[in-house]
Amino acid sequence: MKDRLLHLRKQSEALEPNAAQRETLRKSVLAYTEEFLEQIHDYGKAPAFRHEWIQKEETETDPFQAPPLEIDDLMGRLKHELDDEGLNPASGGHLGYIPGGGIYASSLADYIAAVNNKYAGIYFVSPAAVRMEHALLRSTAKLIGYPASSVGNIASGGSIANLICLVSAREALDITPETIRKTVIYSSEHAHHCLHKAVRIGGLKEAVWRDVPLDEHFRMRPERLREMILNDQEEGLRPALLIASAGTTDMGAIDPLQELADIKEEFGMWMHVDAAYGGYFMLLDDLKPRFGGIERSDSAVLDPHKGLFLPYGTGIALVKHPEPVMKAHGYTANYMQDAQSEDLELSPADLSPELTKHFRALRMWLPLRLHGVEPFRAALEEKRLLALYVAEELRKIPQVELLCDPELSVVTFRIAAGDEALNDRLSEELLTSIHNNGRVFLSSSRVNGKYVLRCAILSFRTHLETVDEALQQVRTFAERLPQVVG
Repeated sequence: MKDRLLHLRKQSEALEPNAAQRETLRKSVLAYTEEFLEQIHDYGKAPAFRHEWIQKEETETDPFQAPPLEIDDLMGRLKHELDDEGLNPASGGHLGYIPGGGIYASSLADYIAAVNNKYAGIYFVSPAAVRMEHALLRSTAKLIGYPASSVGNIASGGSIANLICLVSAREALDITPETIRKTVIYSSEHAHHCLHKAVRIGGLKEAVWRDVPLDEHFRMRPERLREMILNDQEEGLRPALLIASAGTTDMGAIDPLQELADIKEEFGMWMHVDAAYGGYFMLLDDLKPRFGGIERSDSAVLDPHKGLFLPYGTGIALVKHPEPVMKAHGYTANYMQDAQSEDLELSPADLSPELTKHFRALRMWLPLRLHGVEPFRAALEEKRLLALYVAEELRKIPQVELLCDPELSVVTFRIAAGDEALNDRLSEELLTSIHNNGRVFLSSSRVNGKYVLRCAILSFRTHLETVDEALQQVRTFAERLPQVVG
């Protein structure tokens, strides 16, 4: 057996390269990433979007059957396959969906986290990693006005963070199979679709979902919410959960949180605020008052991979009340008895669905401690001003209709040069033209049944010349259209 063990050890040595081998691997990877970053602002060499993927066939071989390749060959594969098709989310030209960018310091943090492989789920196993996460959660809680007793989790993004909050609400409200069909959830048609997924996954799909009507600024109307609640009570239903938005995806709208909080307190409801996109704009003094009332909610979600420009896979869930979070997620197992003997800090594994947990806190902690908060504030203010600039320039184009003034950094618009069917078709043609050009990327949606384009400005690499490129493409397209009649 010893001979076999020695043989197997020899065969597996490649998994632990020596210092010289590590240096060779690093040089190749760094050469690839440096070339990627050096070209990132050249939209000719590194466009924001390539659509050639539609014409490509599957070329990847089975890695469990294929022979090993040299690191330079593998980096070449990444360069010519991964980077040559689809959307480049790291590009400043990414103006679709909700961009973030992925700041460099976070990539170094991820490298460290992968090398030391700290297990960030249990305090007993990695106390410093858990303390770091809790410190970041307390800072975010303080930003939105939550008490220090709040708990939370750095999750993989808004989807899981919203799920954590909604199942915690389920426990706090004591929603059971016997009561769920009389339970009412209030939100709006502009609530992010991950909230509908969270309701379904969290065992709440049999509850009644009400979409509260919106005002002309696409914000929830509190007076209509109150009417709906009173009507539901008369029907013998239980108004239980209110889901508000602080920065909707389509419009960037912030619901009137103070008035909604008044209603939730009047009727004894749980109020959850999805601030995944908008939350970190509270770092700007002139915008913070717009979020007034979020401090009165019971739970909230913010995505550092949006407003703090971190790499994808970073979302924060915050809940004011620890008990329902623990009730929903806490668990014990015999093989974990050593870890359970330590209770100086709550373990993230008891505050989320994850037991195995990536050391995500490091990718948020390192850039904040390295740069301080001021560069983040400056970048957020720049994105806000860029949105106002884009809106101002779009208003000068006769064939363009702006749906409303941007509240944060999303500008939603459409071509308006004829009847509704023609406007939809032309707006879609404009988007196709932008995608075919590839230098910048915008996305589309439907608002009130209308096909619209969204210019979402949130990448730290997006600057004035970027949005000017997008505006010029809109102008060029619009100039070929007839003037708006009337």
